[in-house]
Amino acid sequence: MKKFNIRKVLDGLKEVSSSTPSVQVGPQENHLIQETLQSEHFQLCKTVRHGFPYQPSSMAFDPVQKILAIGTQSGALRLFGRPGVECYCQHESGSAVIQLQFLINEGALVSALADDSVHLWNLRQKRPAILHSLKFNRERITFCHLPFQSKWLYIGTERGNIHIVNVESFTLSGYVIMWNKAIELSSKAHPGPVVHISDNPMDEGKLIIGFESGIVVLWDLKSKKADYRYTYDEAIHSVAWHHEGKQFICSHSDGTLTIWNVRGQGKPIQTITPHGKQPKDGKKPEPCKPILKVEYKTTRNGEPFMILSGGLSYDTVGRRPCLTVMHGKSTAVLEMDYPIVDFLTLCETPYPNDFQEPYAVVVLLEKDLVVIDLAQNGYPIFENPYPLTIHESPVTCCEYFADCPVDLIPALYSVGSRQKRQGYSKKEWPISGGNWGQGTQSYPEIIITGHADGTVKFWDASAIMLQVLYKLKTAKVFDRNRSKEDKGSTEVSDEDPFAIQIMAWCPESRMLCVAGVSANVIIYRFSKLEVTTEVVQLLEVRMQYELNDIESPDGGGEQTSALPTPGASPQTSGPPSHPSTSSNNSDGGNMPCLKVRSTPLKQSPGYQVDLVVQLVWVGGEPPQPITSLALNSSYGLLVFGNSNGLAVVDYVQKTVVLNLGTVELYGSNDPYQRQPRSPRKTRQPSGGLCDINEGSATSEDRCKSPTSDHRDNSFSRSRSSSVTSIDKEAREAISSFHFSETFARKGDSTLTPCLYVGTSLGTVLALALTLPPAGEQRQLQPVIISPTGMLVRLKGSIMRMAFLDSGGSQLPPAYEPWYEPNVTADGEEKEKVRKRRPVSVSPSTSQDLSESQYAVVCSEKQAKVMSLPSQTCIYKHSITEASFVLRADVVQMSQGVCVACFCANGHIMTLSVPGLRPLMDVNYLPLTDMRIARTFCFTNLGQAMYLCSPTEIQRITYSQDTCENLQEMLGELFTPVETPEAPNRGFFKGLFGGGAQSLDREELFGEVAAGKASRGLAQHIPGPGGIEGMKGAASGVVGDLARARIALDERGQKLGELDERTAAMMASADSFSKHAHDMMLKCKDKKWYQF
Repeated sequence: MKKFNIRKVLDGLKEVSSSTPSVQVGPQENHLIQETLQSEHFQLCKTVRHGFPYQPSSMAFDPVQKILAIGTQSGALRLFGRPGVECYCQHESGSAVIQLQFLINEGALVSALADDSVHLWNLRQKRPAILHSLKFNRERITFCHLPFQSKWLYIGTERGNIHIVNVESFTLSGYVIMWNKAIELSSKAHPGPVVHISDNPMDEGKLIIGFESGIVVLWDLKSKKADYRYTYDEAIHSVAWHHEGKQFICSHSDGTLTIWNVRGQGKPIQTITPHGKQPKDGKKPEPCKPILKVEYKTTRNGEPFMILSGGLSYDTVGRRPCLTVMHGKSTAVLEMDYPIVDFLTLCETPYPNDFQEPYAVVVLLEKDLVVIDLAQNGYPIFENPYPLTIHESPVTCCEYFADCPVDLIPALYSVGSRQKRQGYSKKEWPISGGNWGQGTQSYPEIIITGHADGTVKFWDASAIMLQVLYKLKTAKVFDRNRSKEDKGSTEVSDEDPFAIQIMAWCPESRMLCVAGVSANVIIYRFSKLEVTTEVVQLLEVRMQYELNDIESPDGGGEQTSALPTPGASPQTSGPPSHPSTSSNNSDGGNMPCLKVRSTPLKQSPGYQVDLVVQLVWVGGEPPQPITSLALNSSYGLLVFGNSNGLAVVDYVQKTVVLNLGTVELYGSNDPYQRQPRSPRKTRQPSGGLCDINEGSATSEDRCKSPTSDHRDNSFSRSRSSSVTSIDKEAREAISSFHFSETFARKGDSTLTPCLYVGTSLGTVLALALTLPPAGEQRQLQPVIISPTGMLVRLKGSIMRMAFLDSGGSQLPPAYEPWYEPNVTADGEEKEKVRKRRPVSVSPSTSQDLSESQYAVVCSEKQAKVMSLPSQTCIYKHSITEASFVLRADVVQMSQGVCVACFCANGHIMTLSVPGLRPLMDVNYLPLTDMRIARTFCFTNLGQAMYLCSPTEIQRITYSQDTCENLQEMLGELFTPVETPEAPNRGFFKGLFGGGAQSLDREELFGEVAAGKASRGLAQHIPGPGGIEGMKGAASGVVGDLARARIALDERGQKLGELDERTAAMMASADSFSKHAHDMMLKCKDKKWYQF
């Protein structure tokens, strides 16, 4: 799997050796660092997939094992057991799954696909695998039915025929029910595809076959002919039995249900139109929409349940999709949020010939899974414990944090548990099969997702599970009443004005900062107490790109429209009467894109707004989207940048400390020849920095913009980033930030707090920070920031920066530990809390001055390691020539630090630090799309994630340790459970017949009686299930005899075991001799040409 590009390795070595002579101190001090990470520490594999199955198409439930299976249009299979037990498999062909059937309590599942293949999955292993496949060549599969405890699978086809497959060997029986034999002369035309097959619950020898045209046939398997035929002039969608086998019900395309007696041929005994208006003059009710499915379930003490989907009248325009539950005289219509794909009624018994006792209905919707409690009045739904709400609003960005502080998840859970909805069913979640894994890996992991509607969700992702902890609605900060004429306005993304674009989070201090598409940044503090904020604090910032401003004495775009004194709350500017997003203001006034609410804001425990920063329109131009964001809780600073420049905000004093155009960062030694730009020339950021604001983008694309630095949707294009090819307009955007305590200038001997800035043209610049002392002074004295020049230049946009100490360990940025911001005690107490000295984790105090640091910088094209304070490049490595890096992170593995990169060509790579040796290079994704580019993140300890579909998170690991422990961590789907006892036939029923009739299907469908199937009809493909799979199948798909023996064993009656075995062997020998004799008689008088 690992592919090493030897040329790259050699290139890397060449570059290292060529850069050595120019470095005096570099190599010597570097030899002291022993790199602990080696190639064998890395291996890439998928761990688990979370979320709602994207575009579901079918569903099945095992009532004994209590496992739910969902198939999708892309051939995926998702299996759900108890909360925390879920599994994802994929059919290689990628064809839609049209039907699923469990071998109940056997640990196996049959899937039928739209490409006319049938597969047998073994679920007795942690990663289910296919044991057998059968591919039909001449006929299209339309319906499958596998009776309980049978090994013969009925397959109906588009031509109207029924074939029978032996599930153990996955071979076709020679027994075929041909459509013309089934309908004979009852119809002149072809009856259409088979839409239903099921055996009579009381007589396995009788099969009901539903054809699309409206014909239903009761077929006698033994005599190979139709007993009865039932015709109705409307197309059939589904058929369901009454458990006594004397009646069945059909659902039709005109919104009617017909109930038939098995022996009454001519007409249905009852016709119901559940949603039709009954006309008074006895005419037929007006037709309704088709009833796509009906289920008929009986109860021992009470009326039966009829449950159906569809069938609404045509005049209910705009009505949501409904599930109708008819119980006795009452009819409940349950509205769903999305169209219904399928539903299943969960019953107490797996036996079709017993009272069904339904207790719940599982409804699979296009974008949700709902389980309804049938036993409680009002049919409440169960609270869904699976993480299926990732896509409640489309995900626009993600961040992933492994190895968080241990108190974080409990803190988020305690504030999140108050957000729960009420009114759920009181019962336990009914899908409760399987067992959790035994994994020992237990460090806290958190995933944060930002959404198009402005929500931010925190998820507990520890131990390969996923559970929502807390949900924050950032849109609450803004006024939502947007006037109608706004709608057609400028390029500011109108469809999702609150969409989250970038998030910055400090887990230790719990400070959160989000940047939205409407060029706004919100800072949140975490509090366990409720508070009402009278006025939301607001800062408005003008950022404009005007080259001719450079000469102006006040230093360019330094004006901010509101610079309040520390005590006062900042006032907003701009007349509120203007529509906030309109671009046709005559003066191009200082309007923000969104209006911050002016009424008091009640803030629940959890994340509470501390400050809102808004970029305003300048000179009739909308503000450019924010492309990078960082905060540091120890310094009390927030910094953000776009294609115009950057702004640093002191969120303790609520002021803008610095507002600089990118050009001004360079001072006099700007390496680029820039052309002055006329302000009205274009409104698009050059280089397609963020496709949120591009005029051509559709509403969907706008939200899909990657957070910082991605091109248009074609990933194949390689971009040369040399200075010569810079756009004439030369917009240089800020692409990344990093706070660190390091050597600000060349040759410095002391460490100072610094902010490093990376740009889209590959430059890294440093800003030195001078912070007032902690306590009262921090509130009063200003923070001073001085640019100290350029550190290094790389090819391509800067993606990530990090610092290492002289021993090669990563230096985390300084942080302040979390404290409760809303302390209720008196002022003195509050001061005490505030005065806690921010903890700086950088080892500045103990560090010997002769020791140095290393800066690791990664761009879209290459990585470099600089030695500080000498600022010499000691290592460089070209990551990719033809492609470019979409995401890079410097991550902590258990054995050391490395750089992890994900490239647009689908490669995932890791490099050692500081030597930048390639340790892993895997071509993981053959083709990437914008969603993956936007959501891919690496985190510590070898974990990574991305959104593999709009509704699902795929987690992967690149750590050898995790790959080895994965088998233990995964849950078990199959658990040994005894099959419930069959219902009693009762004395009289046994005496006078009646009760369930069994059938020796082996005798009918086996090769001896039925012969071999036609060769070209289907081909058998052995699955990749492997040895483990075969073992599972051998013990799994067992006959009734073995089942009976297991039950006897468990009751301790082991003595009769030998007798039983002998009897079984005798019975099989007997049956064989009988068949042989029959064959002999049949063939005795035939001539050779009759064979």
